[in-house]
Amino acid sequence: MSKPFKGKINVDIRDSVPDWTPFEPPVAPDGAPSVVYIVLDDVGFSALESYGGPVPTPNIDRISDEGLRYTQWHTTALCSPTRSCLLTGRNHTRNSMACITEAASGFPNASGVIPPENGQIQEILGAQGWNTYMVGKWHLCPEAEMNLASTRRNWPGGRGFERFYGFLGAETNQWFPELVYDSHPVEPPSTPEEGYHLTVDLTDKALEFIKDAKVLAPDKPFFLYYAPGACHAPHHAPKEWADKFKGQFDMGYEAMREQTLARQKELGIVPPETELPPINPLGTPETRSGPDGEPFPPLDVTRPWDSLSAEEQRLFSRMAEVYAGFLAHADDQIGRLLDYLEETGQRENTMVVVVSDNGASGEGGPDGSVNENKFANGIPDDMAENLAKIDELGSPGTYNHYPNGWAMAFNTPFKMWKRYEYAGGTSDPCIISWPKGIAARGELREQYHHAVDLVPTMLDALGVEAPETLGGHVQSHFDGVSMRYSFDAATLPSARQTQFYSMLGSRSIWHDGWTAVTTHPTLSGWGHFGKDEWELYHTDVDRSELHDLSLQEPERLQELINLWYAEAGANGAFPLDDRSALEIILTPRPLLSPARNRYIYYPGIADVPESQAVNVRNRSYAIAALVDLPEAGAEGVLFSHGARFGGHALYIKDNKLHYVYSFVGSVEQTVVADQELPTGEGLILSAAFAKEGEDPPGLSFGTLSLFHGDVKVGEGKIKTQPGKFSISGDGLCVGRDGGDPVAADYPGTAPHPFTGGTITRVAVDVSGEPYVDLEREAVAMMARE
Repeated sequence: MSKPFKGKINVDIRDSVPDWTPFEPPVAPDGAPSVVYIVLDDVGFSALESYGGPVPTPNIDRISDEGLRYTQWHTTALCSPTRSCLLTGRNHTRNSMACITEAASGFPNASGVIPPENGQIQEILGAQGWNTYMVGKWHLCPEAEMNLASTRRNWPGGRGFERFYGFLGAETNQWFPELVYDSHPVEPPSTPEEGYHLTVDLTDKALEFIKDAKVLAPDKPFFLYYAPGACHAPHHAPKEWADKFKGQFDMGYEAMREQTLARQKELGIVPPETELPPINPLGTPETRSGPDGEPFPPLDVTRPWDSLSAEEQRLFSRMAEVYAGFLAHADDQIGRLLDYLEETGQRENTMVVVVSDNGASGEGGPDGSVNENKFANGIPDDMAENLAKIDELGSPGTYNHYPNGWAMAFNTPFKMWKRYEYAGGTSDPCIISWPKGIAARGELREQYHHAVDLVPTMLDALGVEAPETLGGHVQSHFDGVSMRYSFDAATLPSARQTQFYSMLGSRSIWHDGWTAVTTHPTLSGWGHFGKDEWELYHTDVDRSELHDLSLQEPERLQELINLWYAEAGANGAFPLDDRSALEIILTPRPLLSPARNRYIYYPGIADVPESQAVNVRNRSYAIAALVDLPEAGAEGVLFSHGARFGGHALYIKDNKLHYVYSFVGSVEQTVVADQELPTGEGLILSAAFAKEGEDPPGLSFGTLSLFHGDVKVGEGKIKTQPGKFSISGDGLCVGRDGGDPVAADYPGTAPHPFTGGTITRVAVDVSGEPYVDLEREAVAMMARE
């Protein structure tokens, strides 16, 4: 009991006096405001019209018109790290979130597990009487725990959210999302053909959660963490929304930067003397290499607009139109939330906060992509393939991302993008509106702040003391400072004096209006951090970090470098990691059970996440389904893993066994049996891949053979991708293909279930033994059973 019992206890209840106080649930103070915390994804500083950008967002404007826009608010430059700051008020490395959770490295700064001593805002408010809801992207759970056999300690429900509907990982298909409802996976309620889109679904659930409680306790405040997938890749937008922007990006990203900067100056978003940096501020492969001759990352080079062909310009423009449609569509859904709050009289006493988690993303590279999964597999995009898909951009047929020139444009006036500790990676919109508590309307604030400052700000505004203990854990100190002083005081100096940054090899520090930043490319593998070149900028006046003063003020630069090391040490920021994306993603990480040579899966089970499923990368493997086929006519999926953008499946169509391997969505490699299926009980239908080599290293090629029992009935040459089928998303299924299908020619309708027979189980073997030996072993096992 948190409070002592003050009643009277005797042998007889009639002689006793009750005291309900210790047993009552917490009650928020009378008149306590609700909070709607809107966290956009990869939106960057200048996509929104209210920050000078080209995308009209009338509903976000409704929020800023009733509140404040901060012009020097910053993030960590990456998803999970920033989100950890937004919920805990502590720096990302203290949260063990030096990178995204899928890139955890097993060190205290990067385990992917936020320590319980770093309590989260929803845990604090829930203990004080607020209802706590979350919809959308979580991305604060280690990959090894994103499955049904794992503890839920780091799921939203395990960290203080009473209700959750969304996805656990970095990203998901907006048309075929991998959804979790509270503590279990669910299928989307409808299909893209029926009008489904994730952002609409998330908004439906947000409204449902709020209404469910309000009909019972109308005066009880709530905390809603609304984190749509917009605008992280894949840029999936309803076509009618993308079409609203036709022709509006034909001027190209360089011209758009100039137009955006002019609007920003008119709005007062940046100082009038702000200038634009060049589009390749860190160099190119022709001008820079690493300390040991390593190449400059080709992904981080931007192609000048006038160097593109007319077809390329048309493609790049359409990619920006789709992104803009995605953002505008998300804004429309935010409008539904605002409408509900206004119609029910709740808006006046609801604090609404809108932020983005990092700068616009450069993962699309110089040419953009129709399948972002190529980035994680270290496979360059093919311009011809991209051009061929121009009319499918944003649809279920693509997993698209724009070229990095648009990232620079949507981060105007800054250098670089997400991942980099230049302002292009860290400077983001922050809008705060609370009509009852903030007198200012439509004003700007120039104080320097960071994502860690929002939790102390909310607690300060709500009148909630940070607890000394939470869930039995003594709480650590906040790194953040409250921004409440700035609500009605535009000219007060910033309450923050220092902020350190570190991400994927890029480093910077801000102190009293000055910034020191390294030119070290992220994900480059260059290492030798002690030899990094540091630049110095007076960012109070030089927001775009254009005029390097390192030669003029070497002593100030050295002081800031020393301060960076002091702050990094105090925040447990080491070791630094600048390895390639493929190397980081493929780092061995904990599994629920040790890796084995044979995996058994059964029909009817929930999707198995790729991180915990059998690993067939860069090795020989065999997939064998034990089935009963009483008569001809069976069809459907026996086994599937992944999606059309990377995956493989074994299925039956036209009474023949089929195998398909979608190589990063670019090549659908299909092998079909040359004989019809047999009938009977205890049949083994299988596919076996025999690896014959690698070209280039990590990309295996070989022969895929199909079998009925031990009789080969088909074969073909295939290649397999070096990395995962997806960064996070479609898992392994038996007897169906949930979500986005691997093959375009499955029989029947989604989820293409197996019919006309019975699947007992599916075994996947990665021992490398010859298939015939495996088949004999399987027959012997069946005989024993």
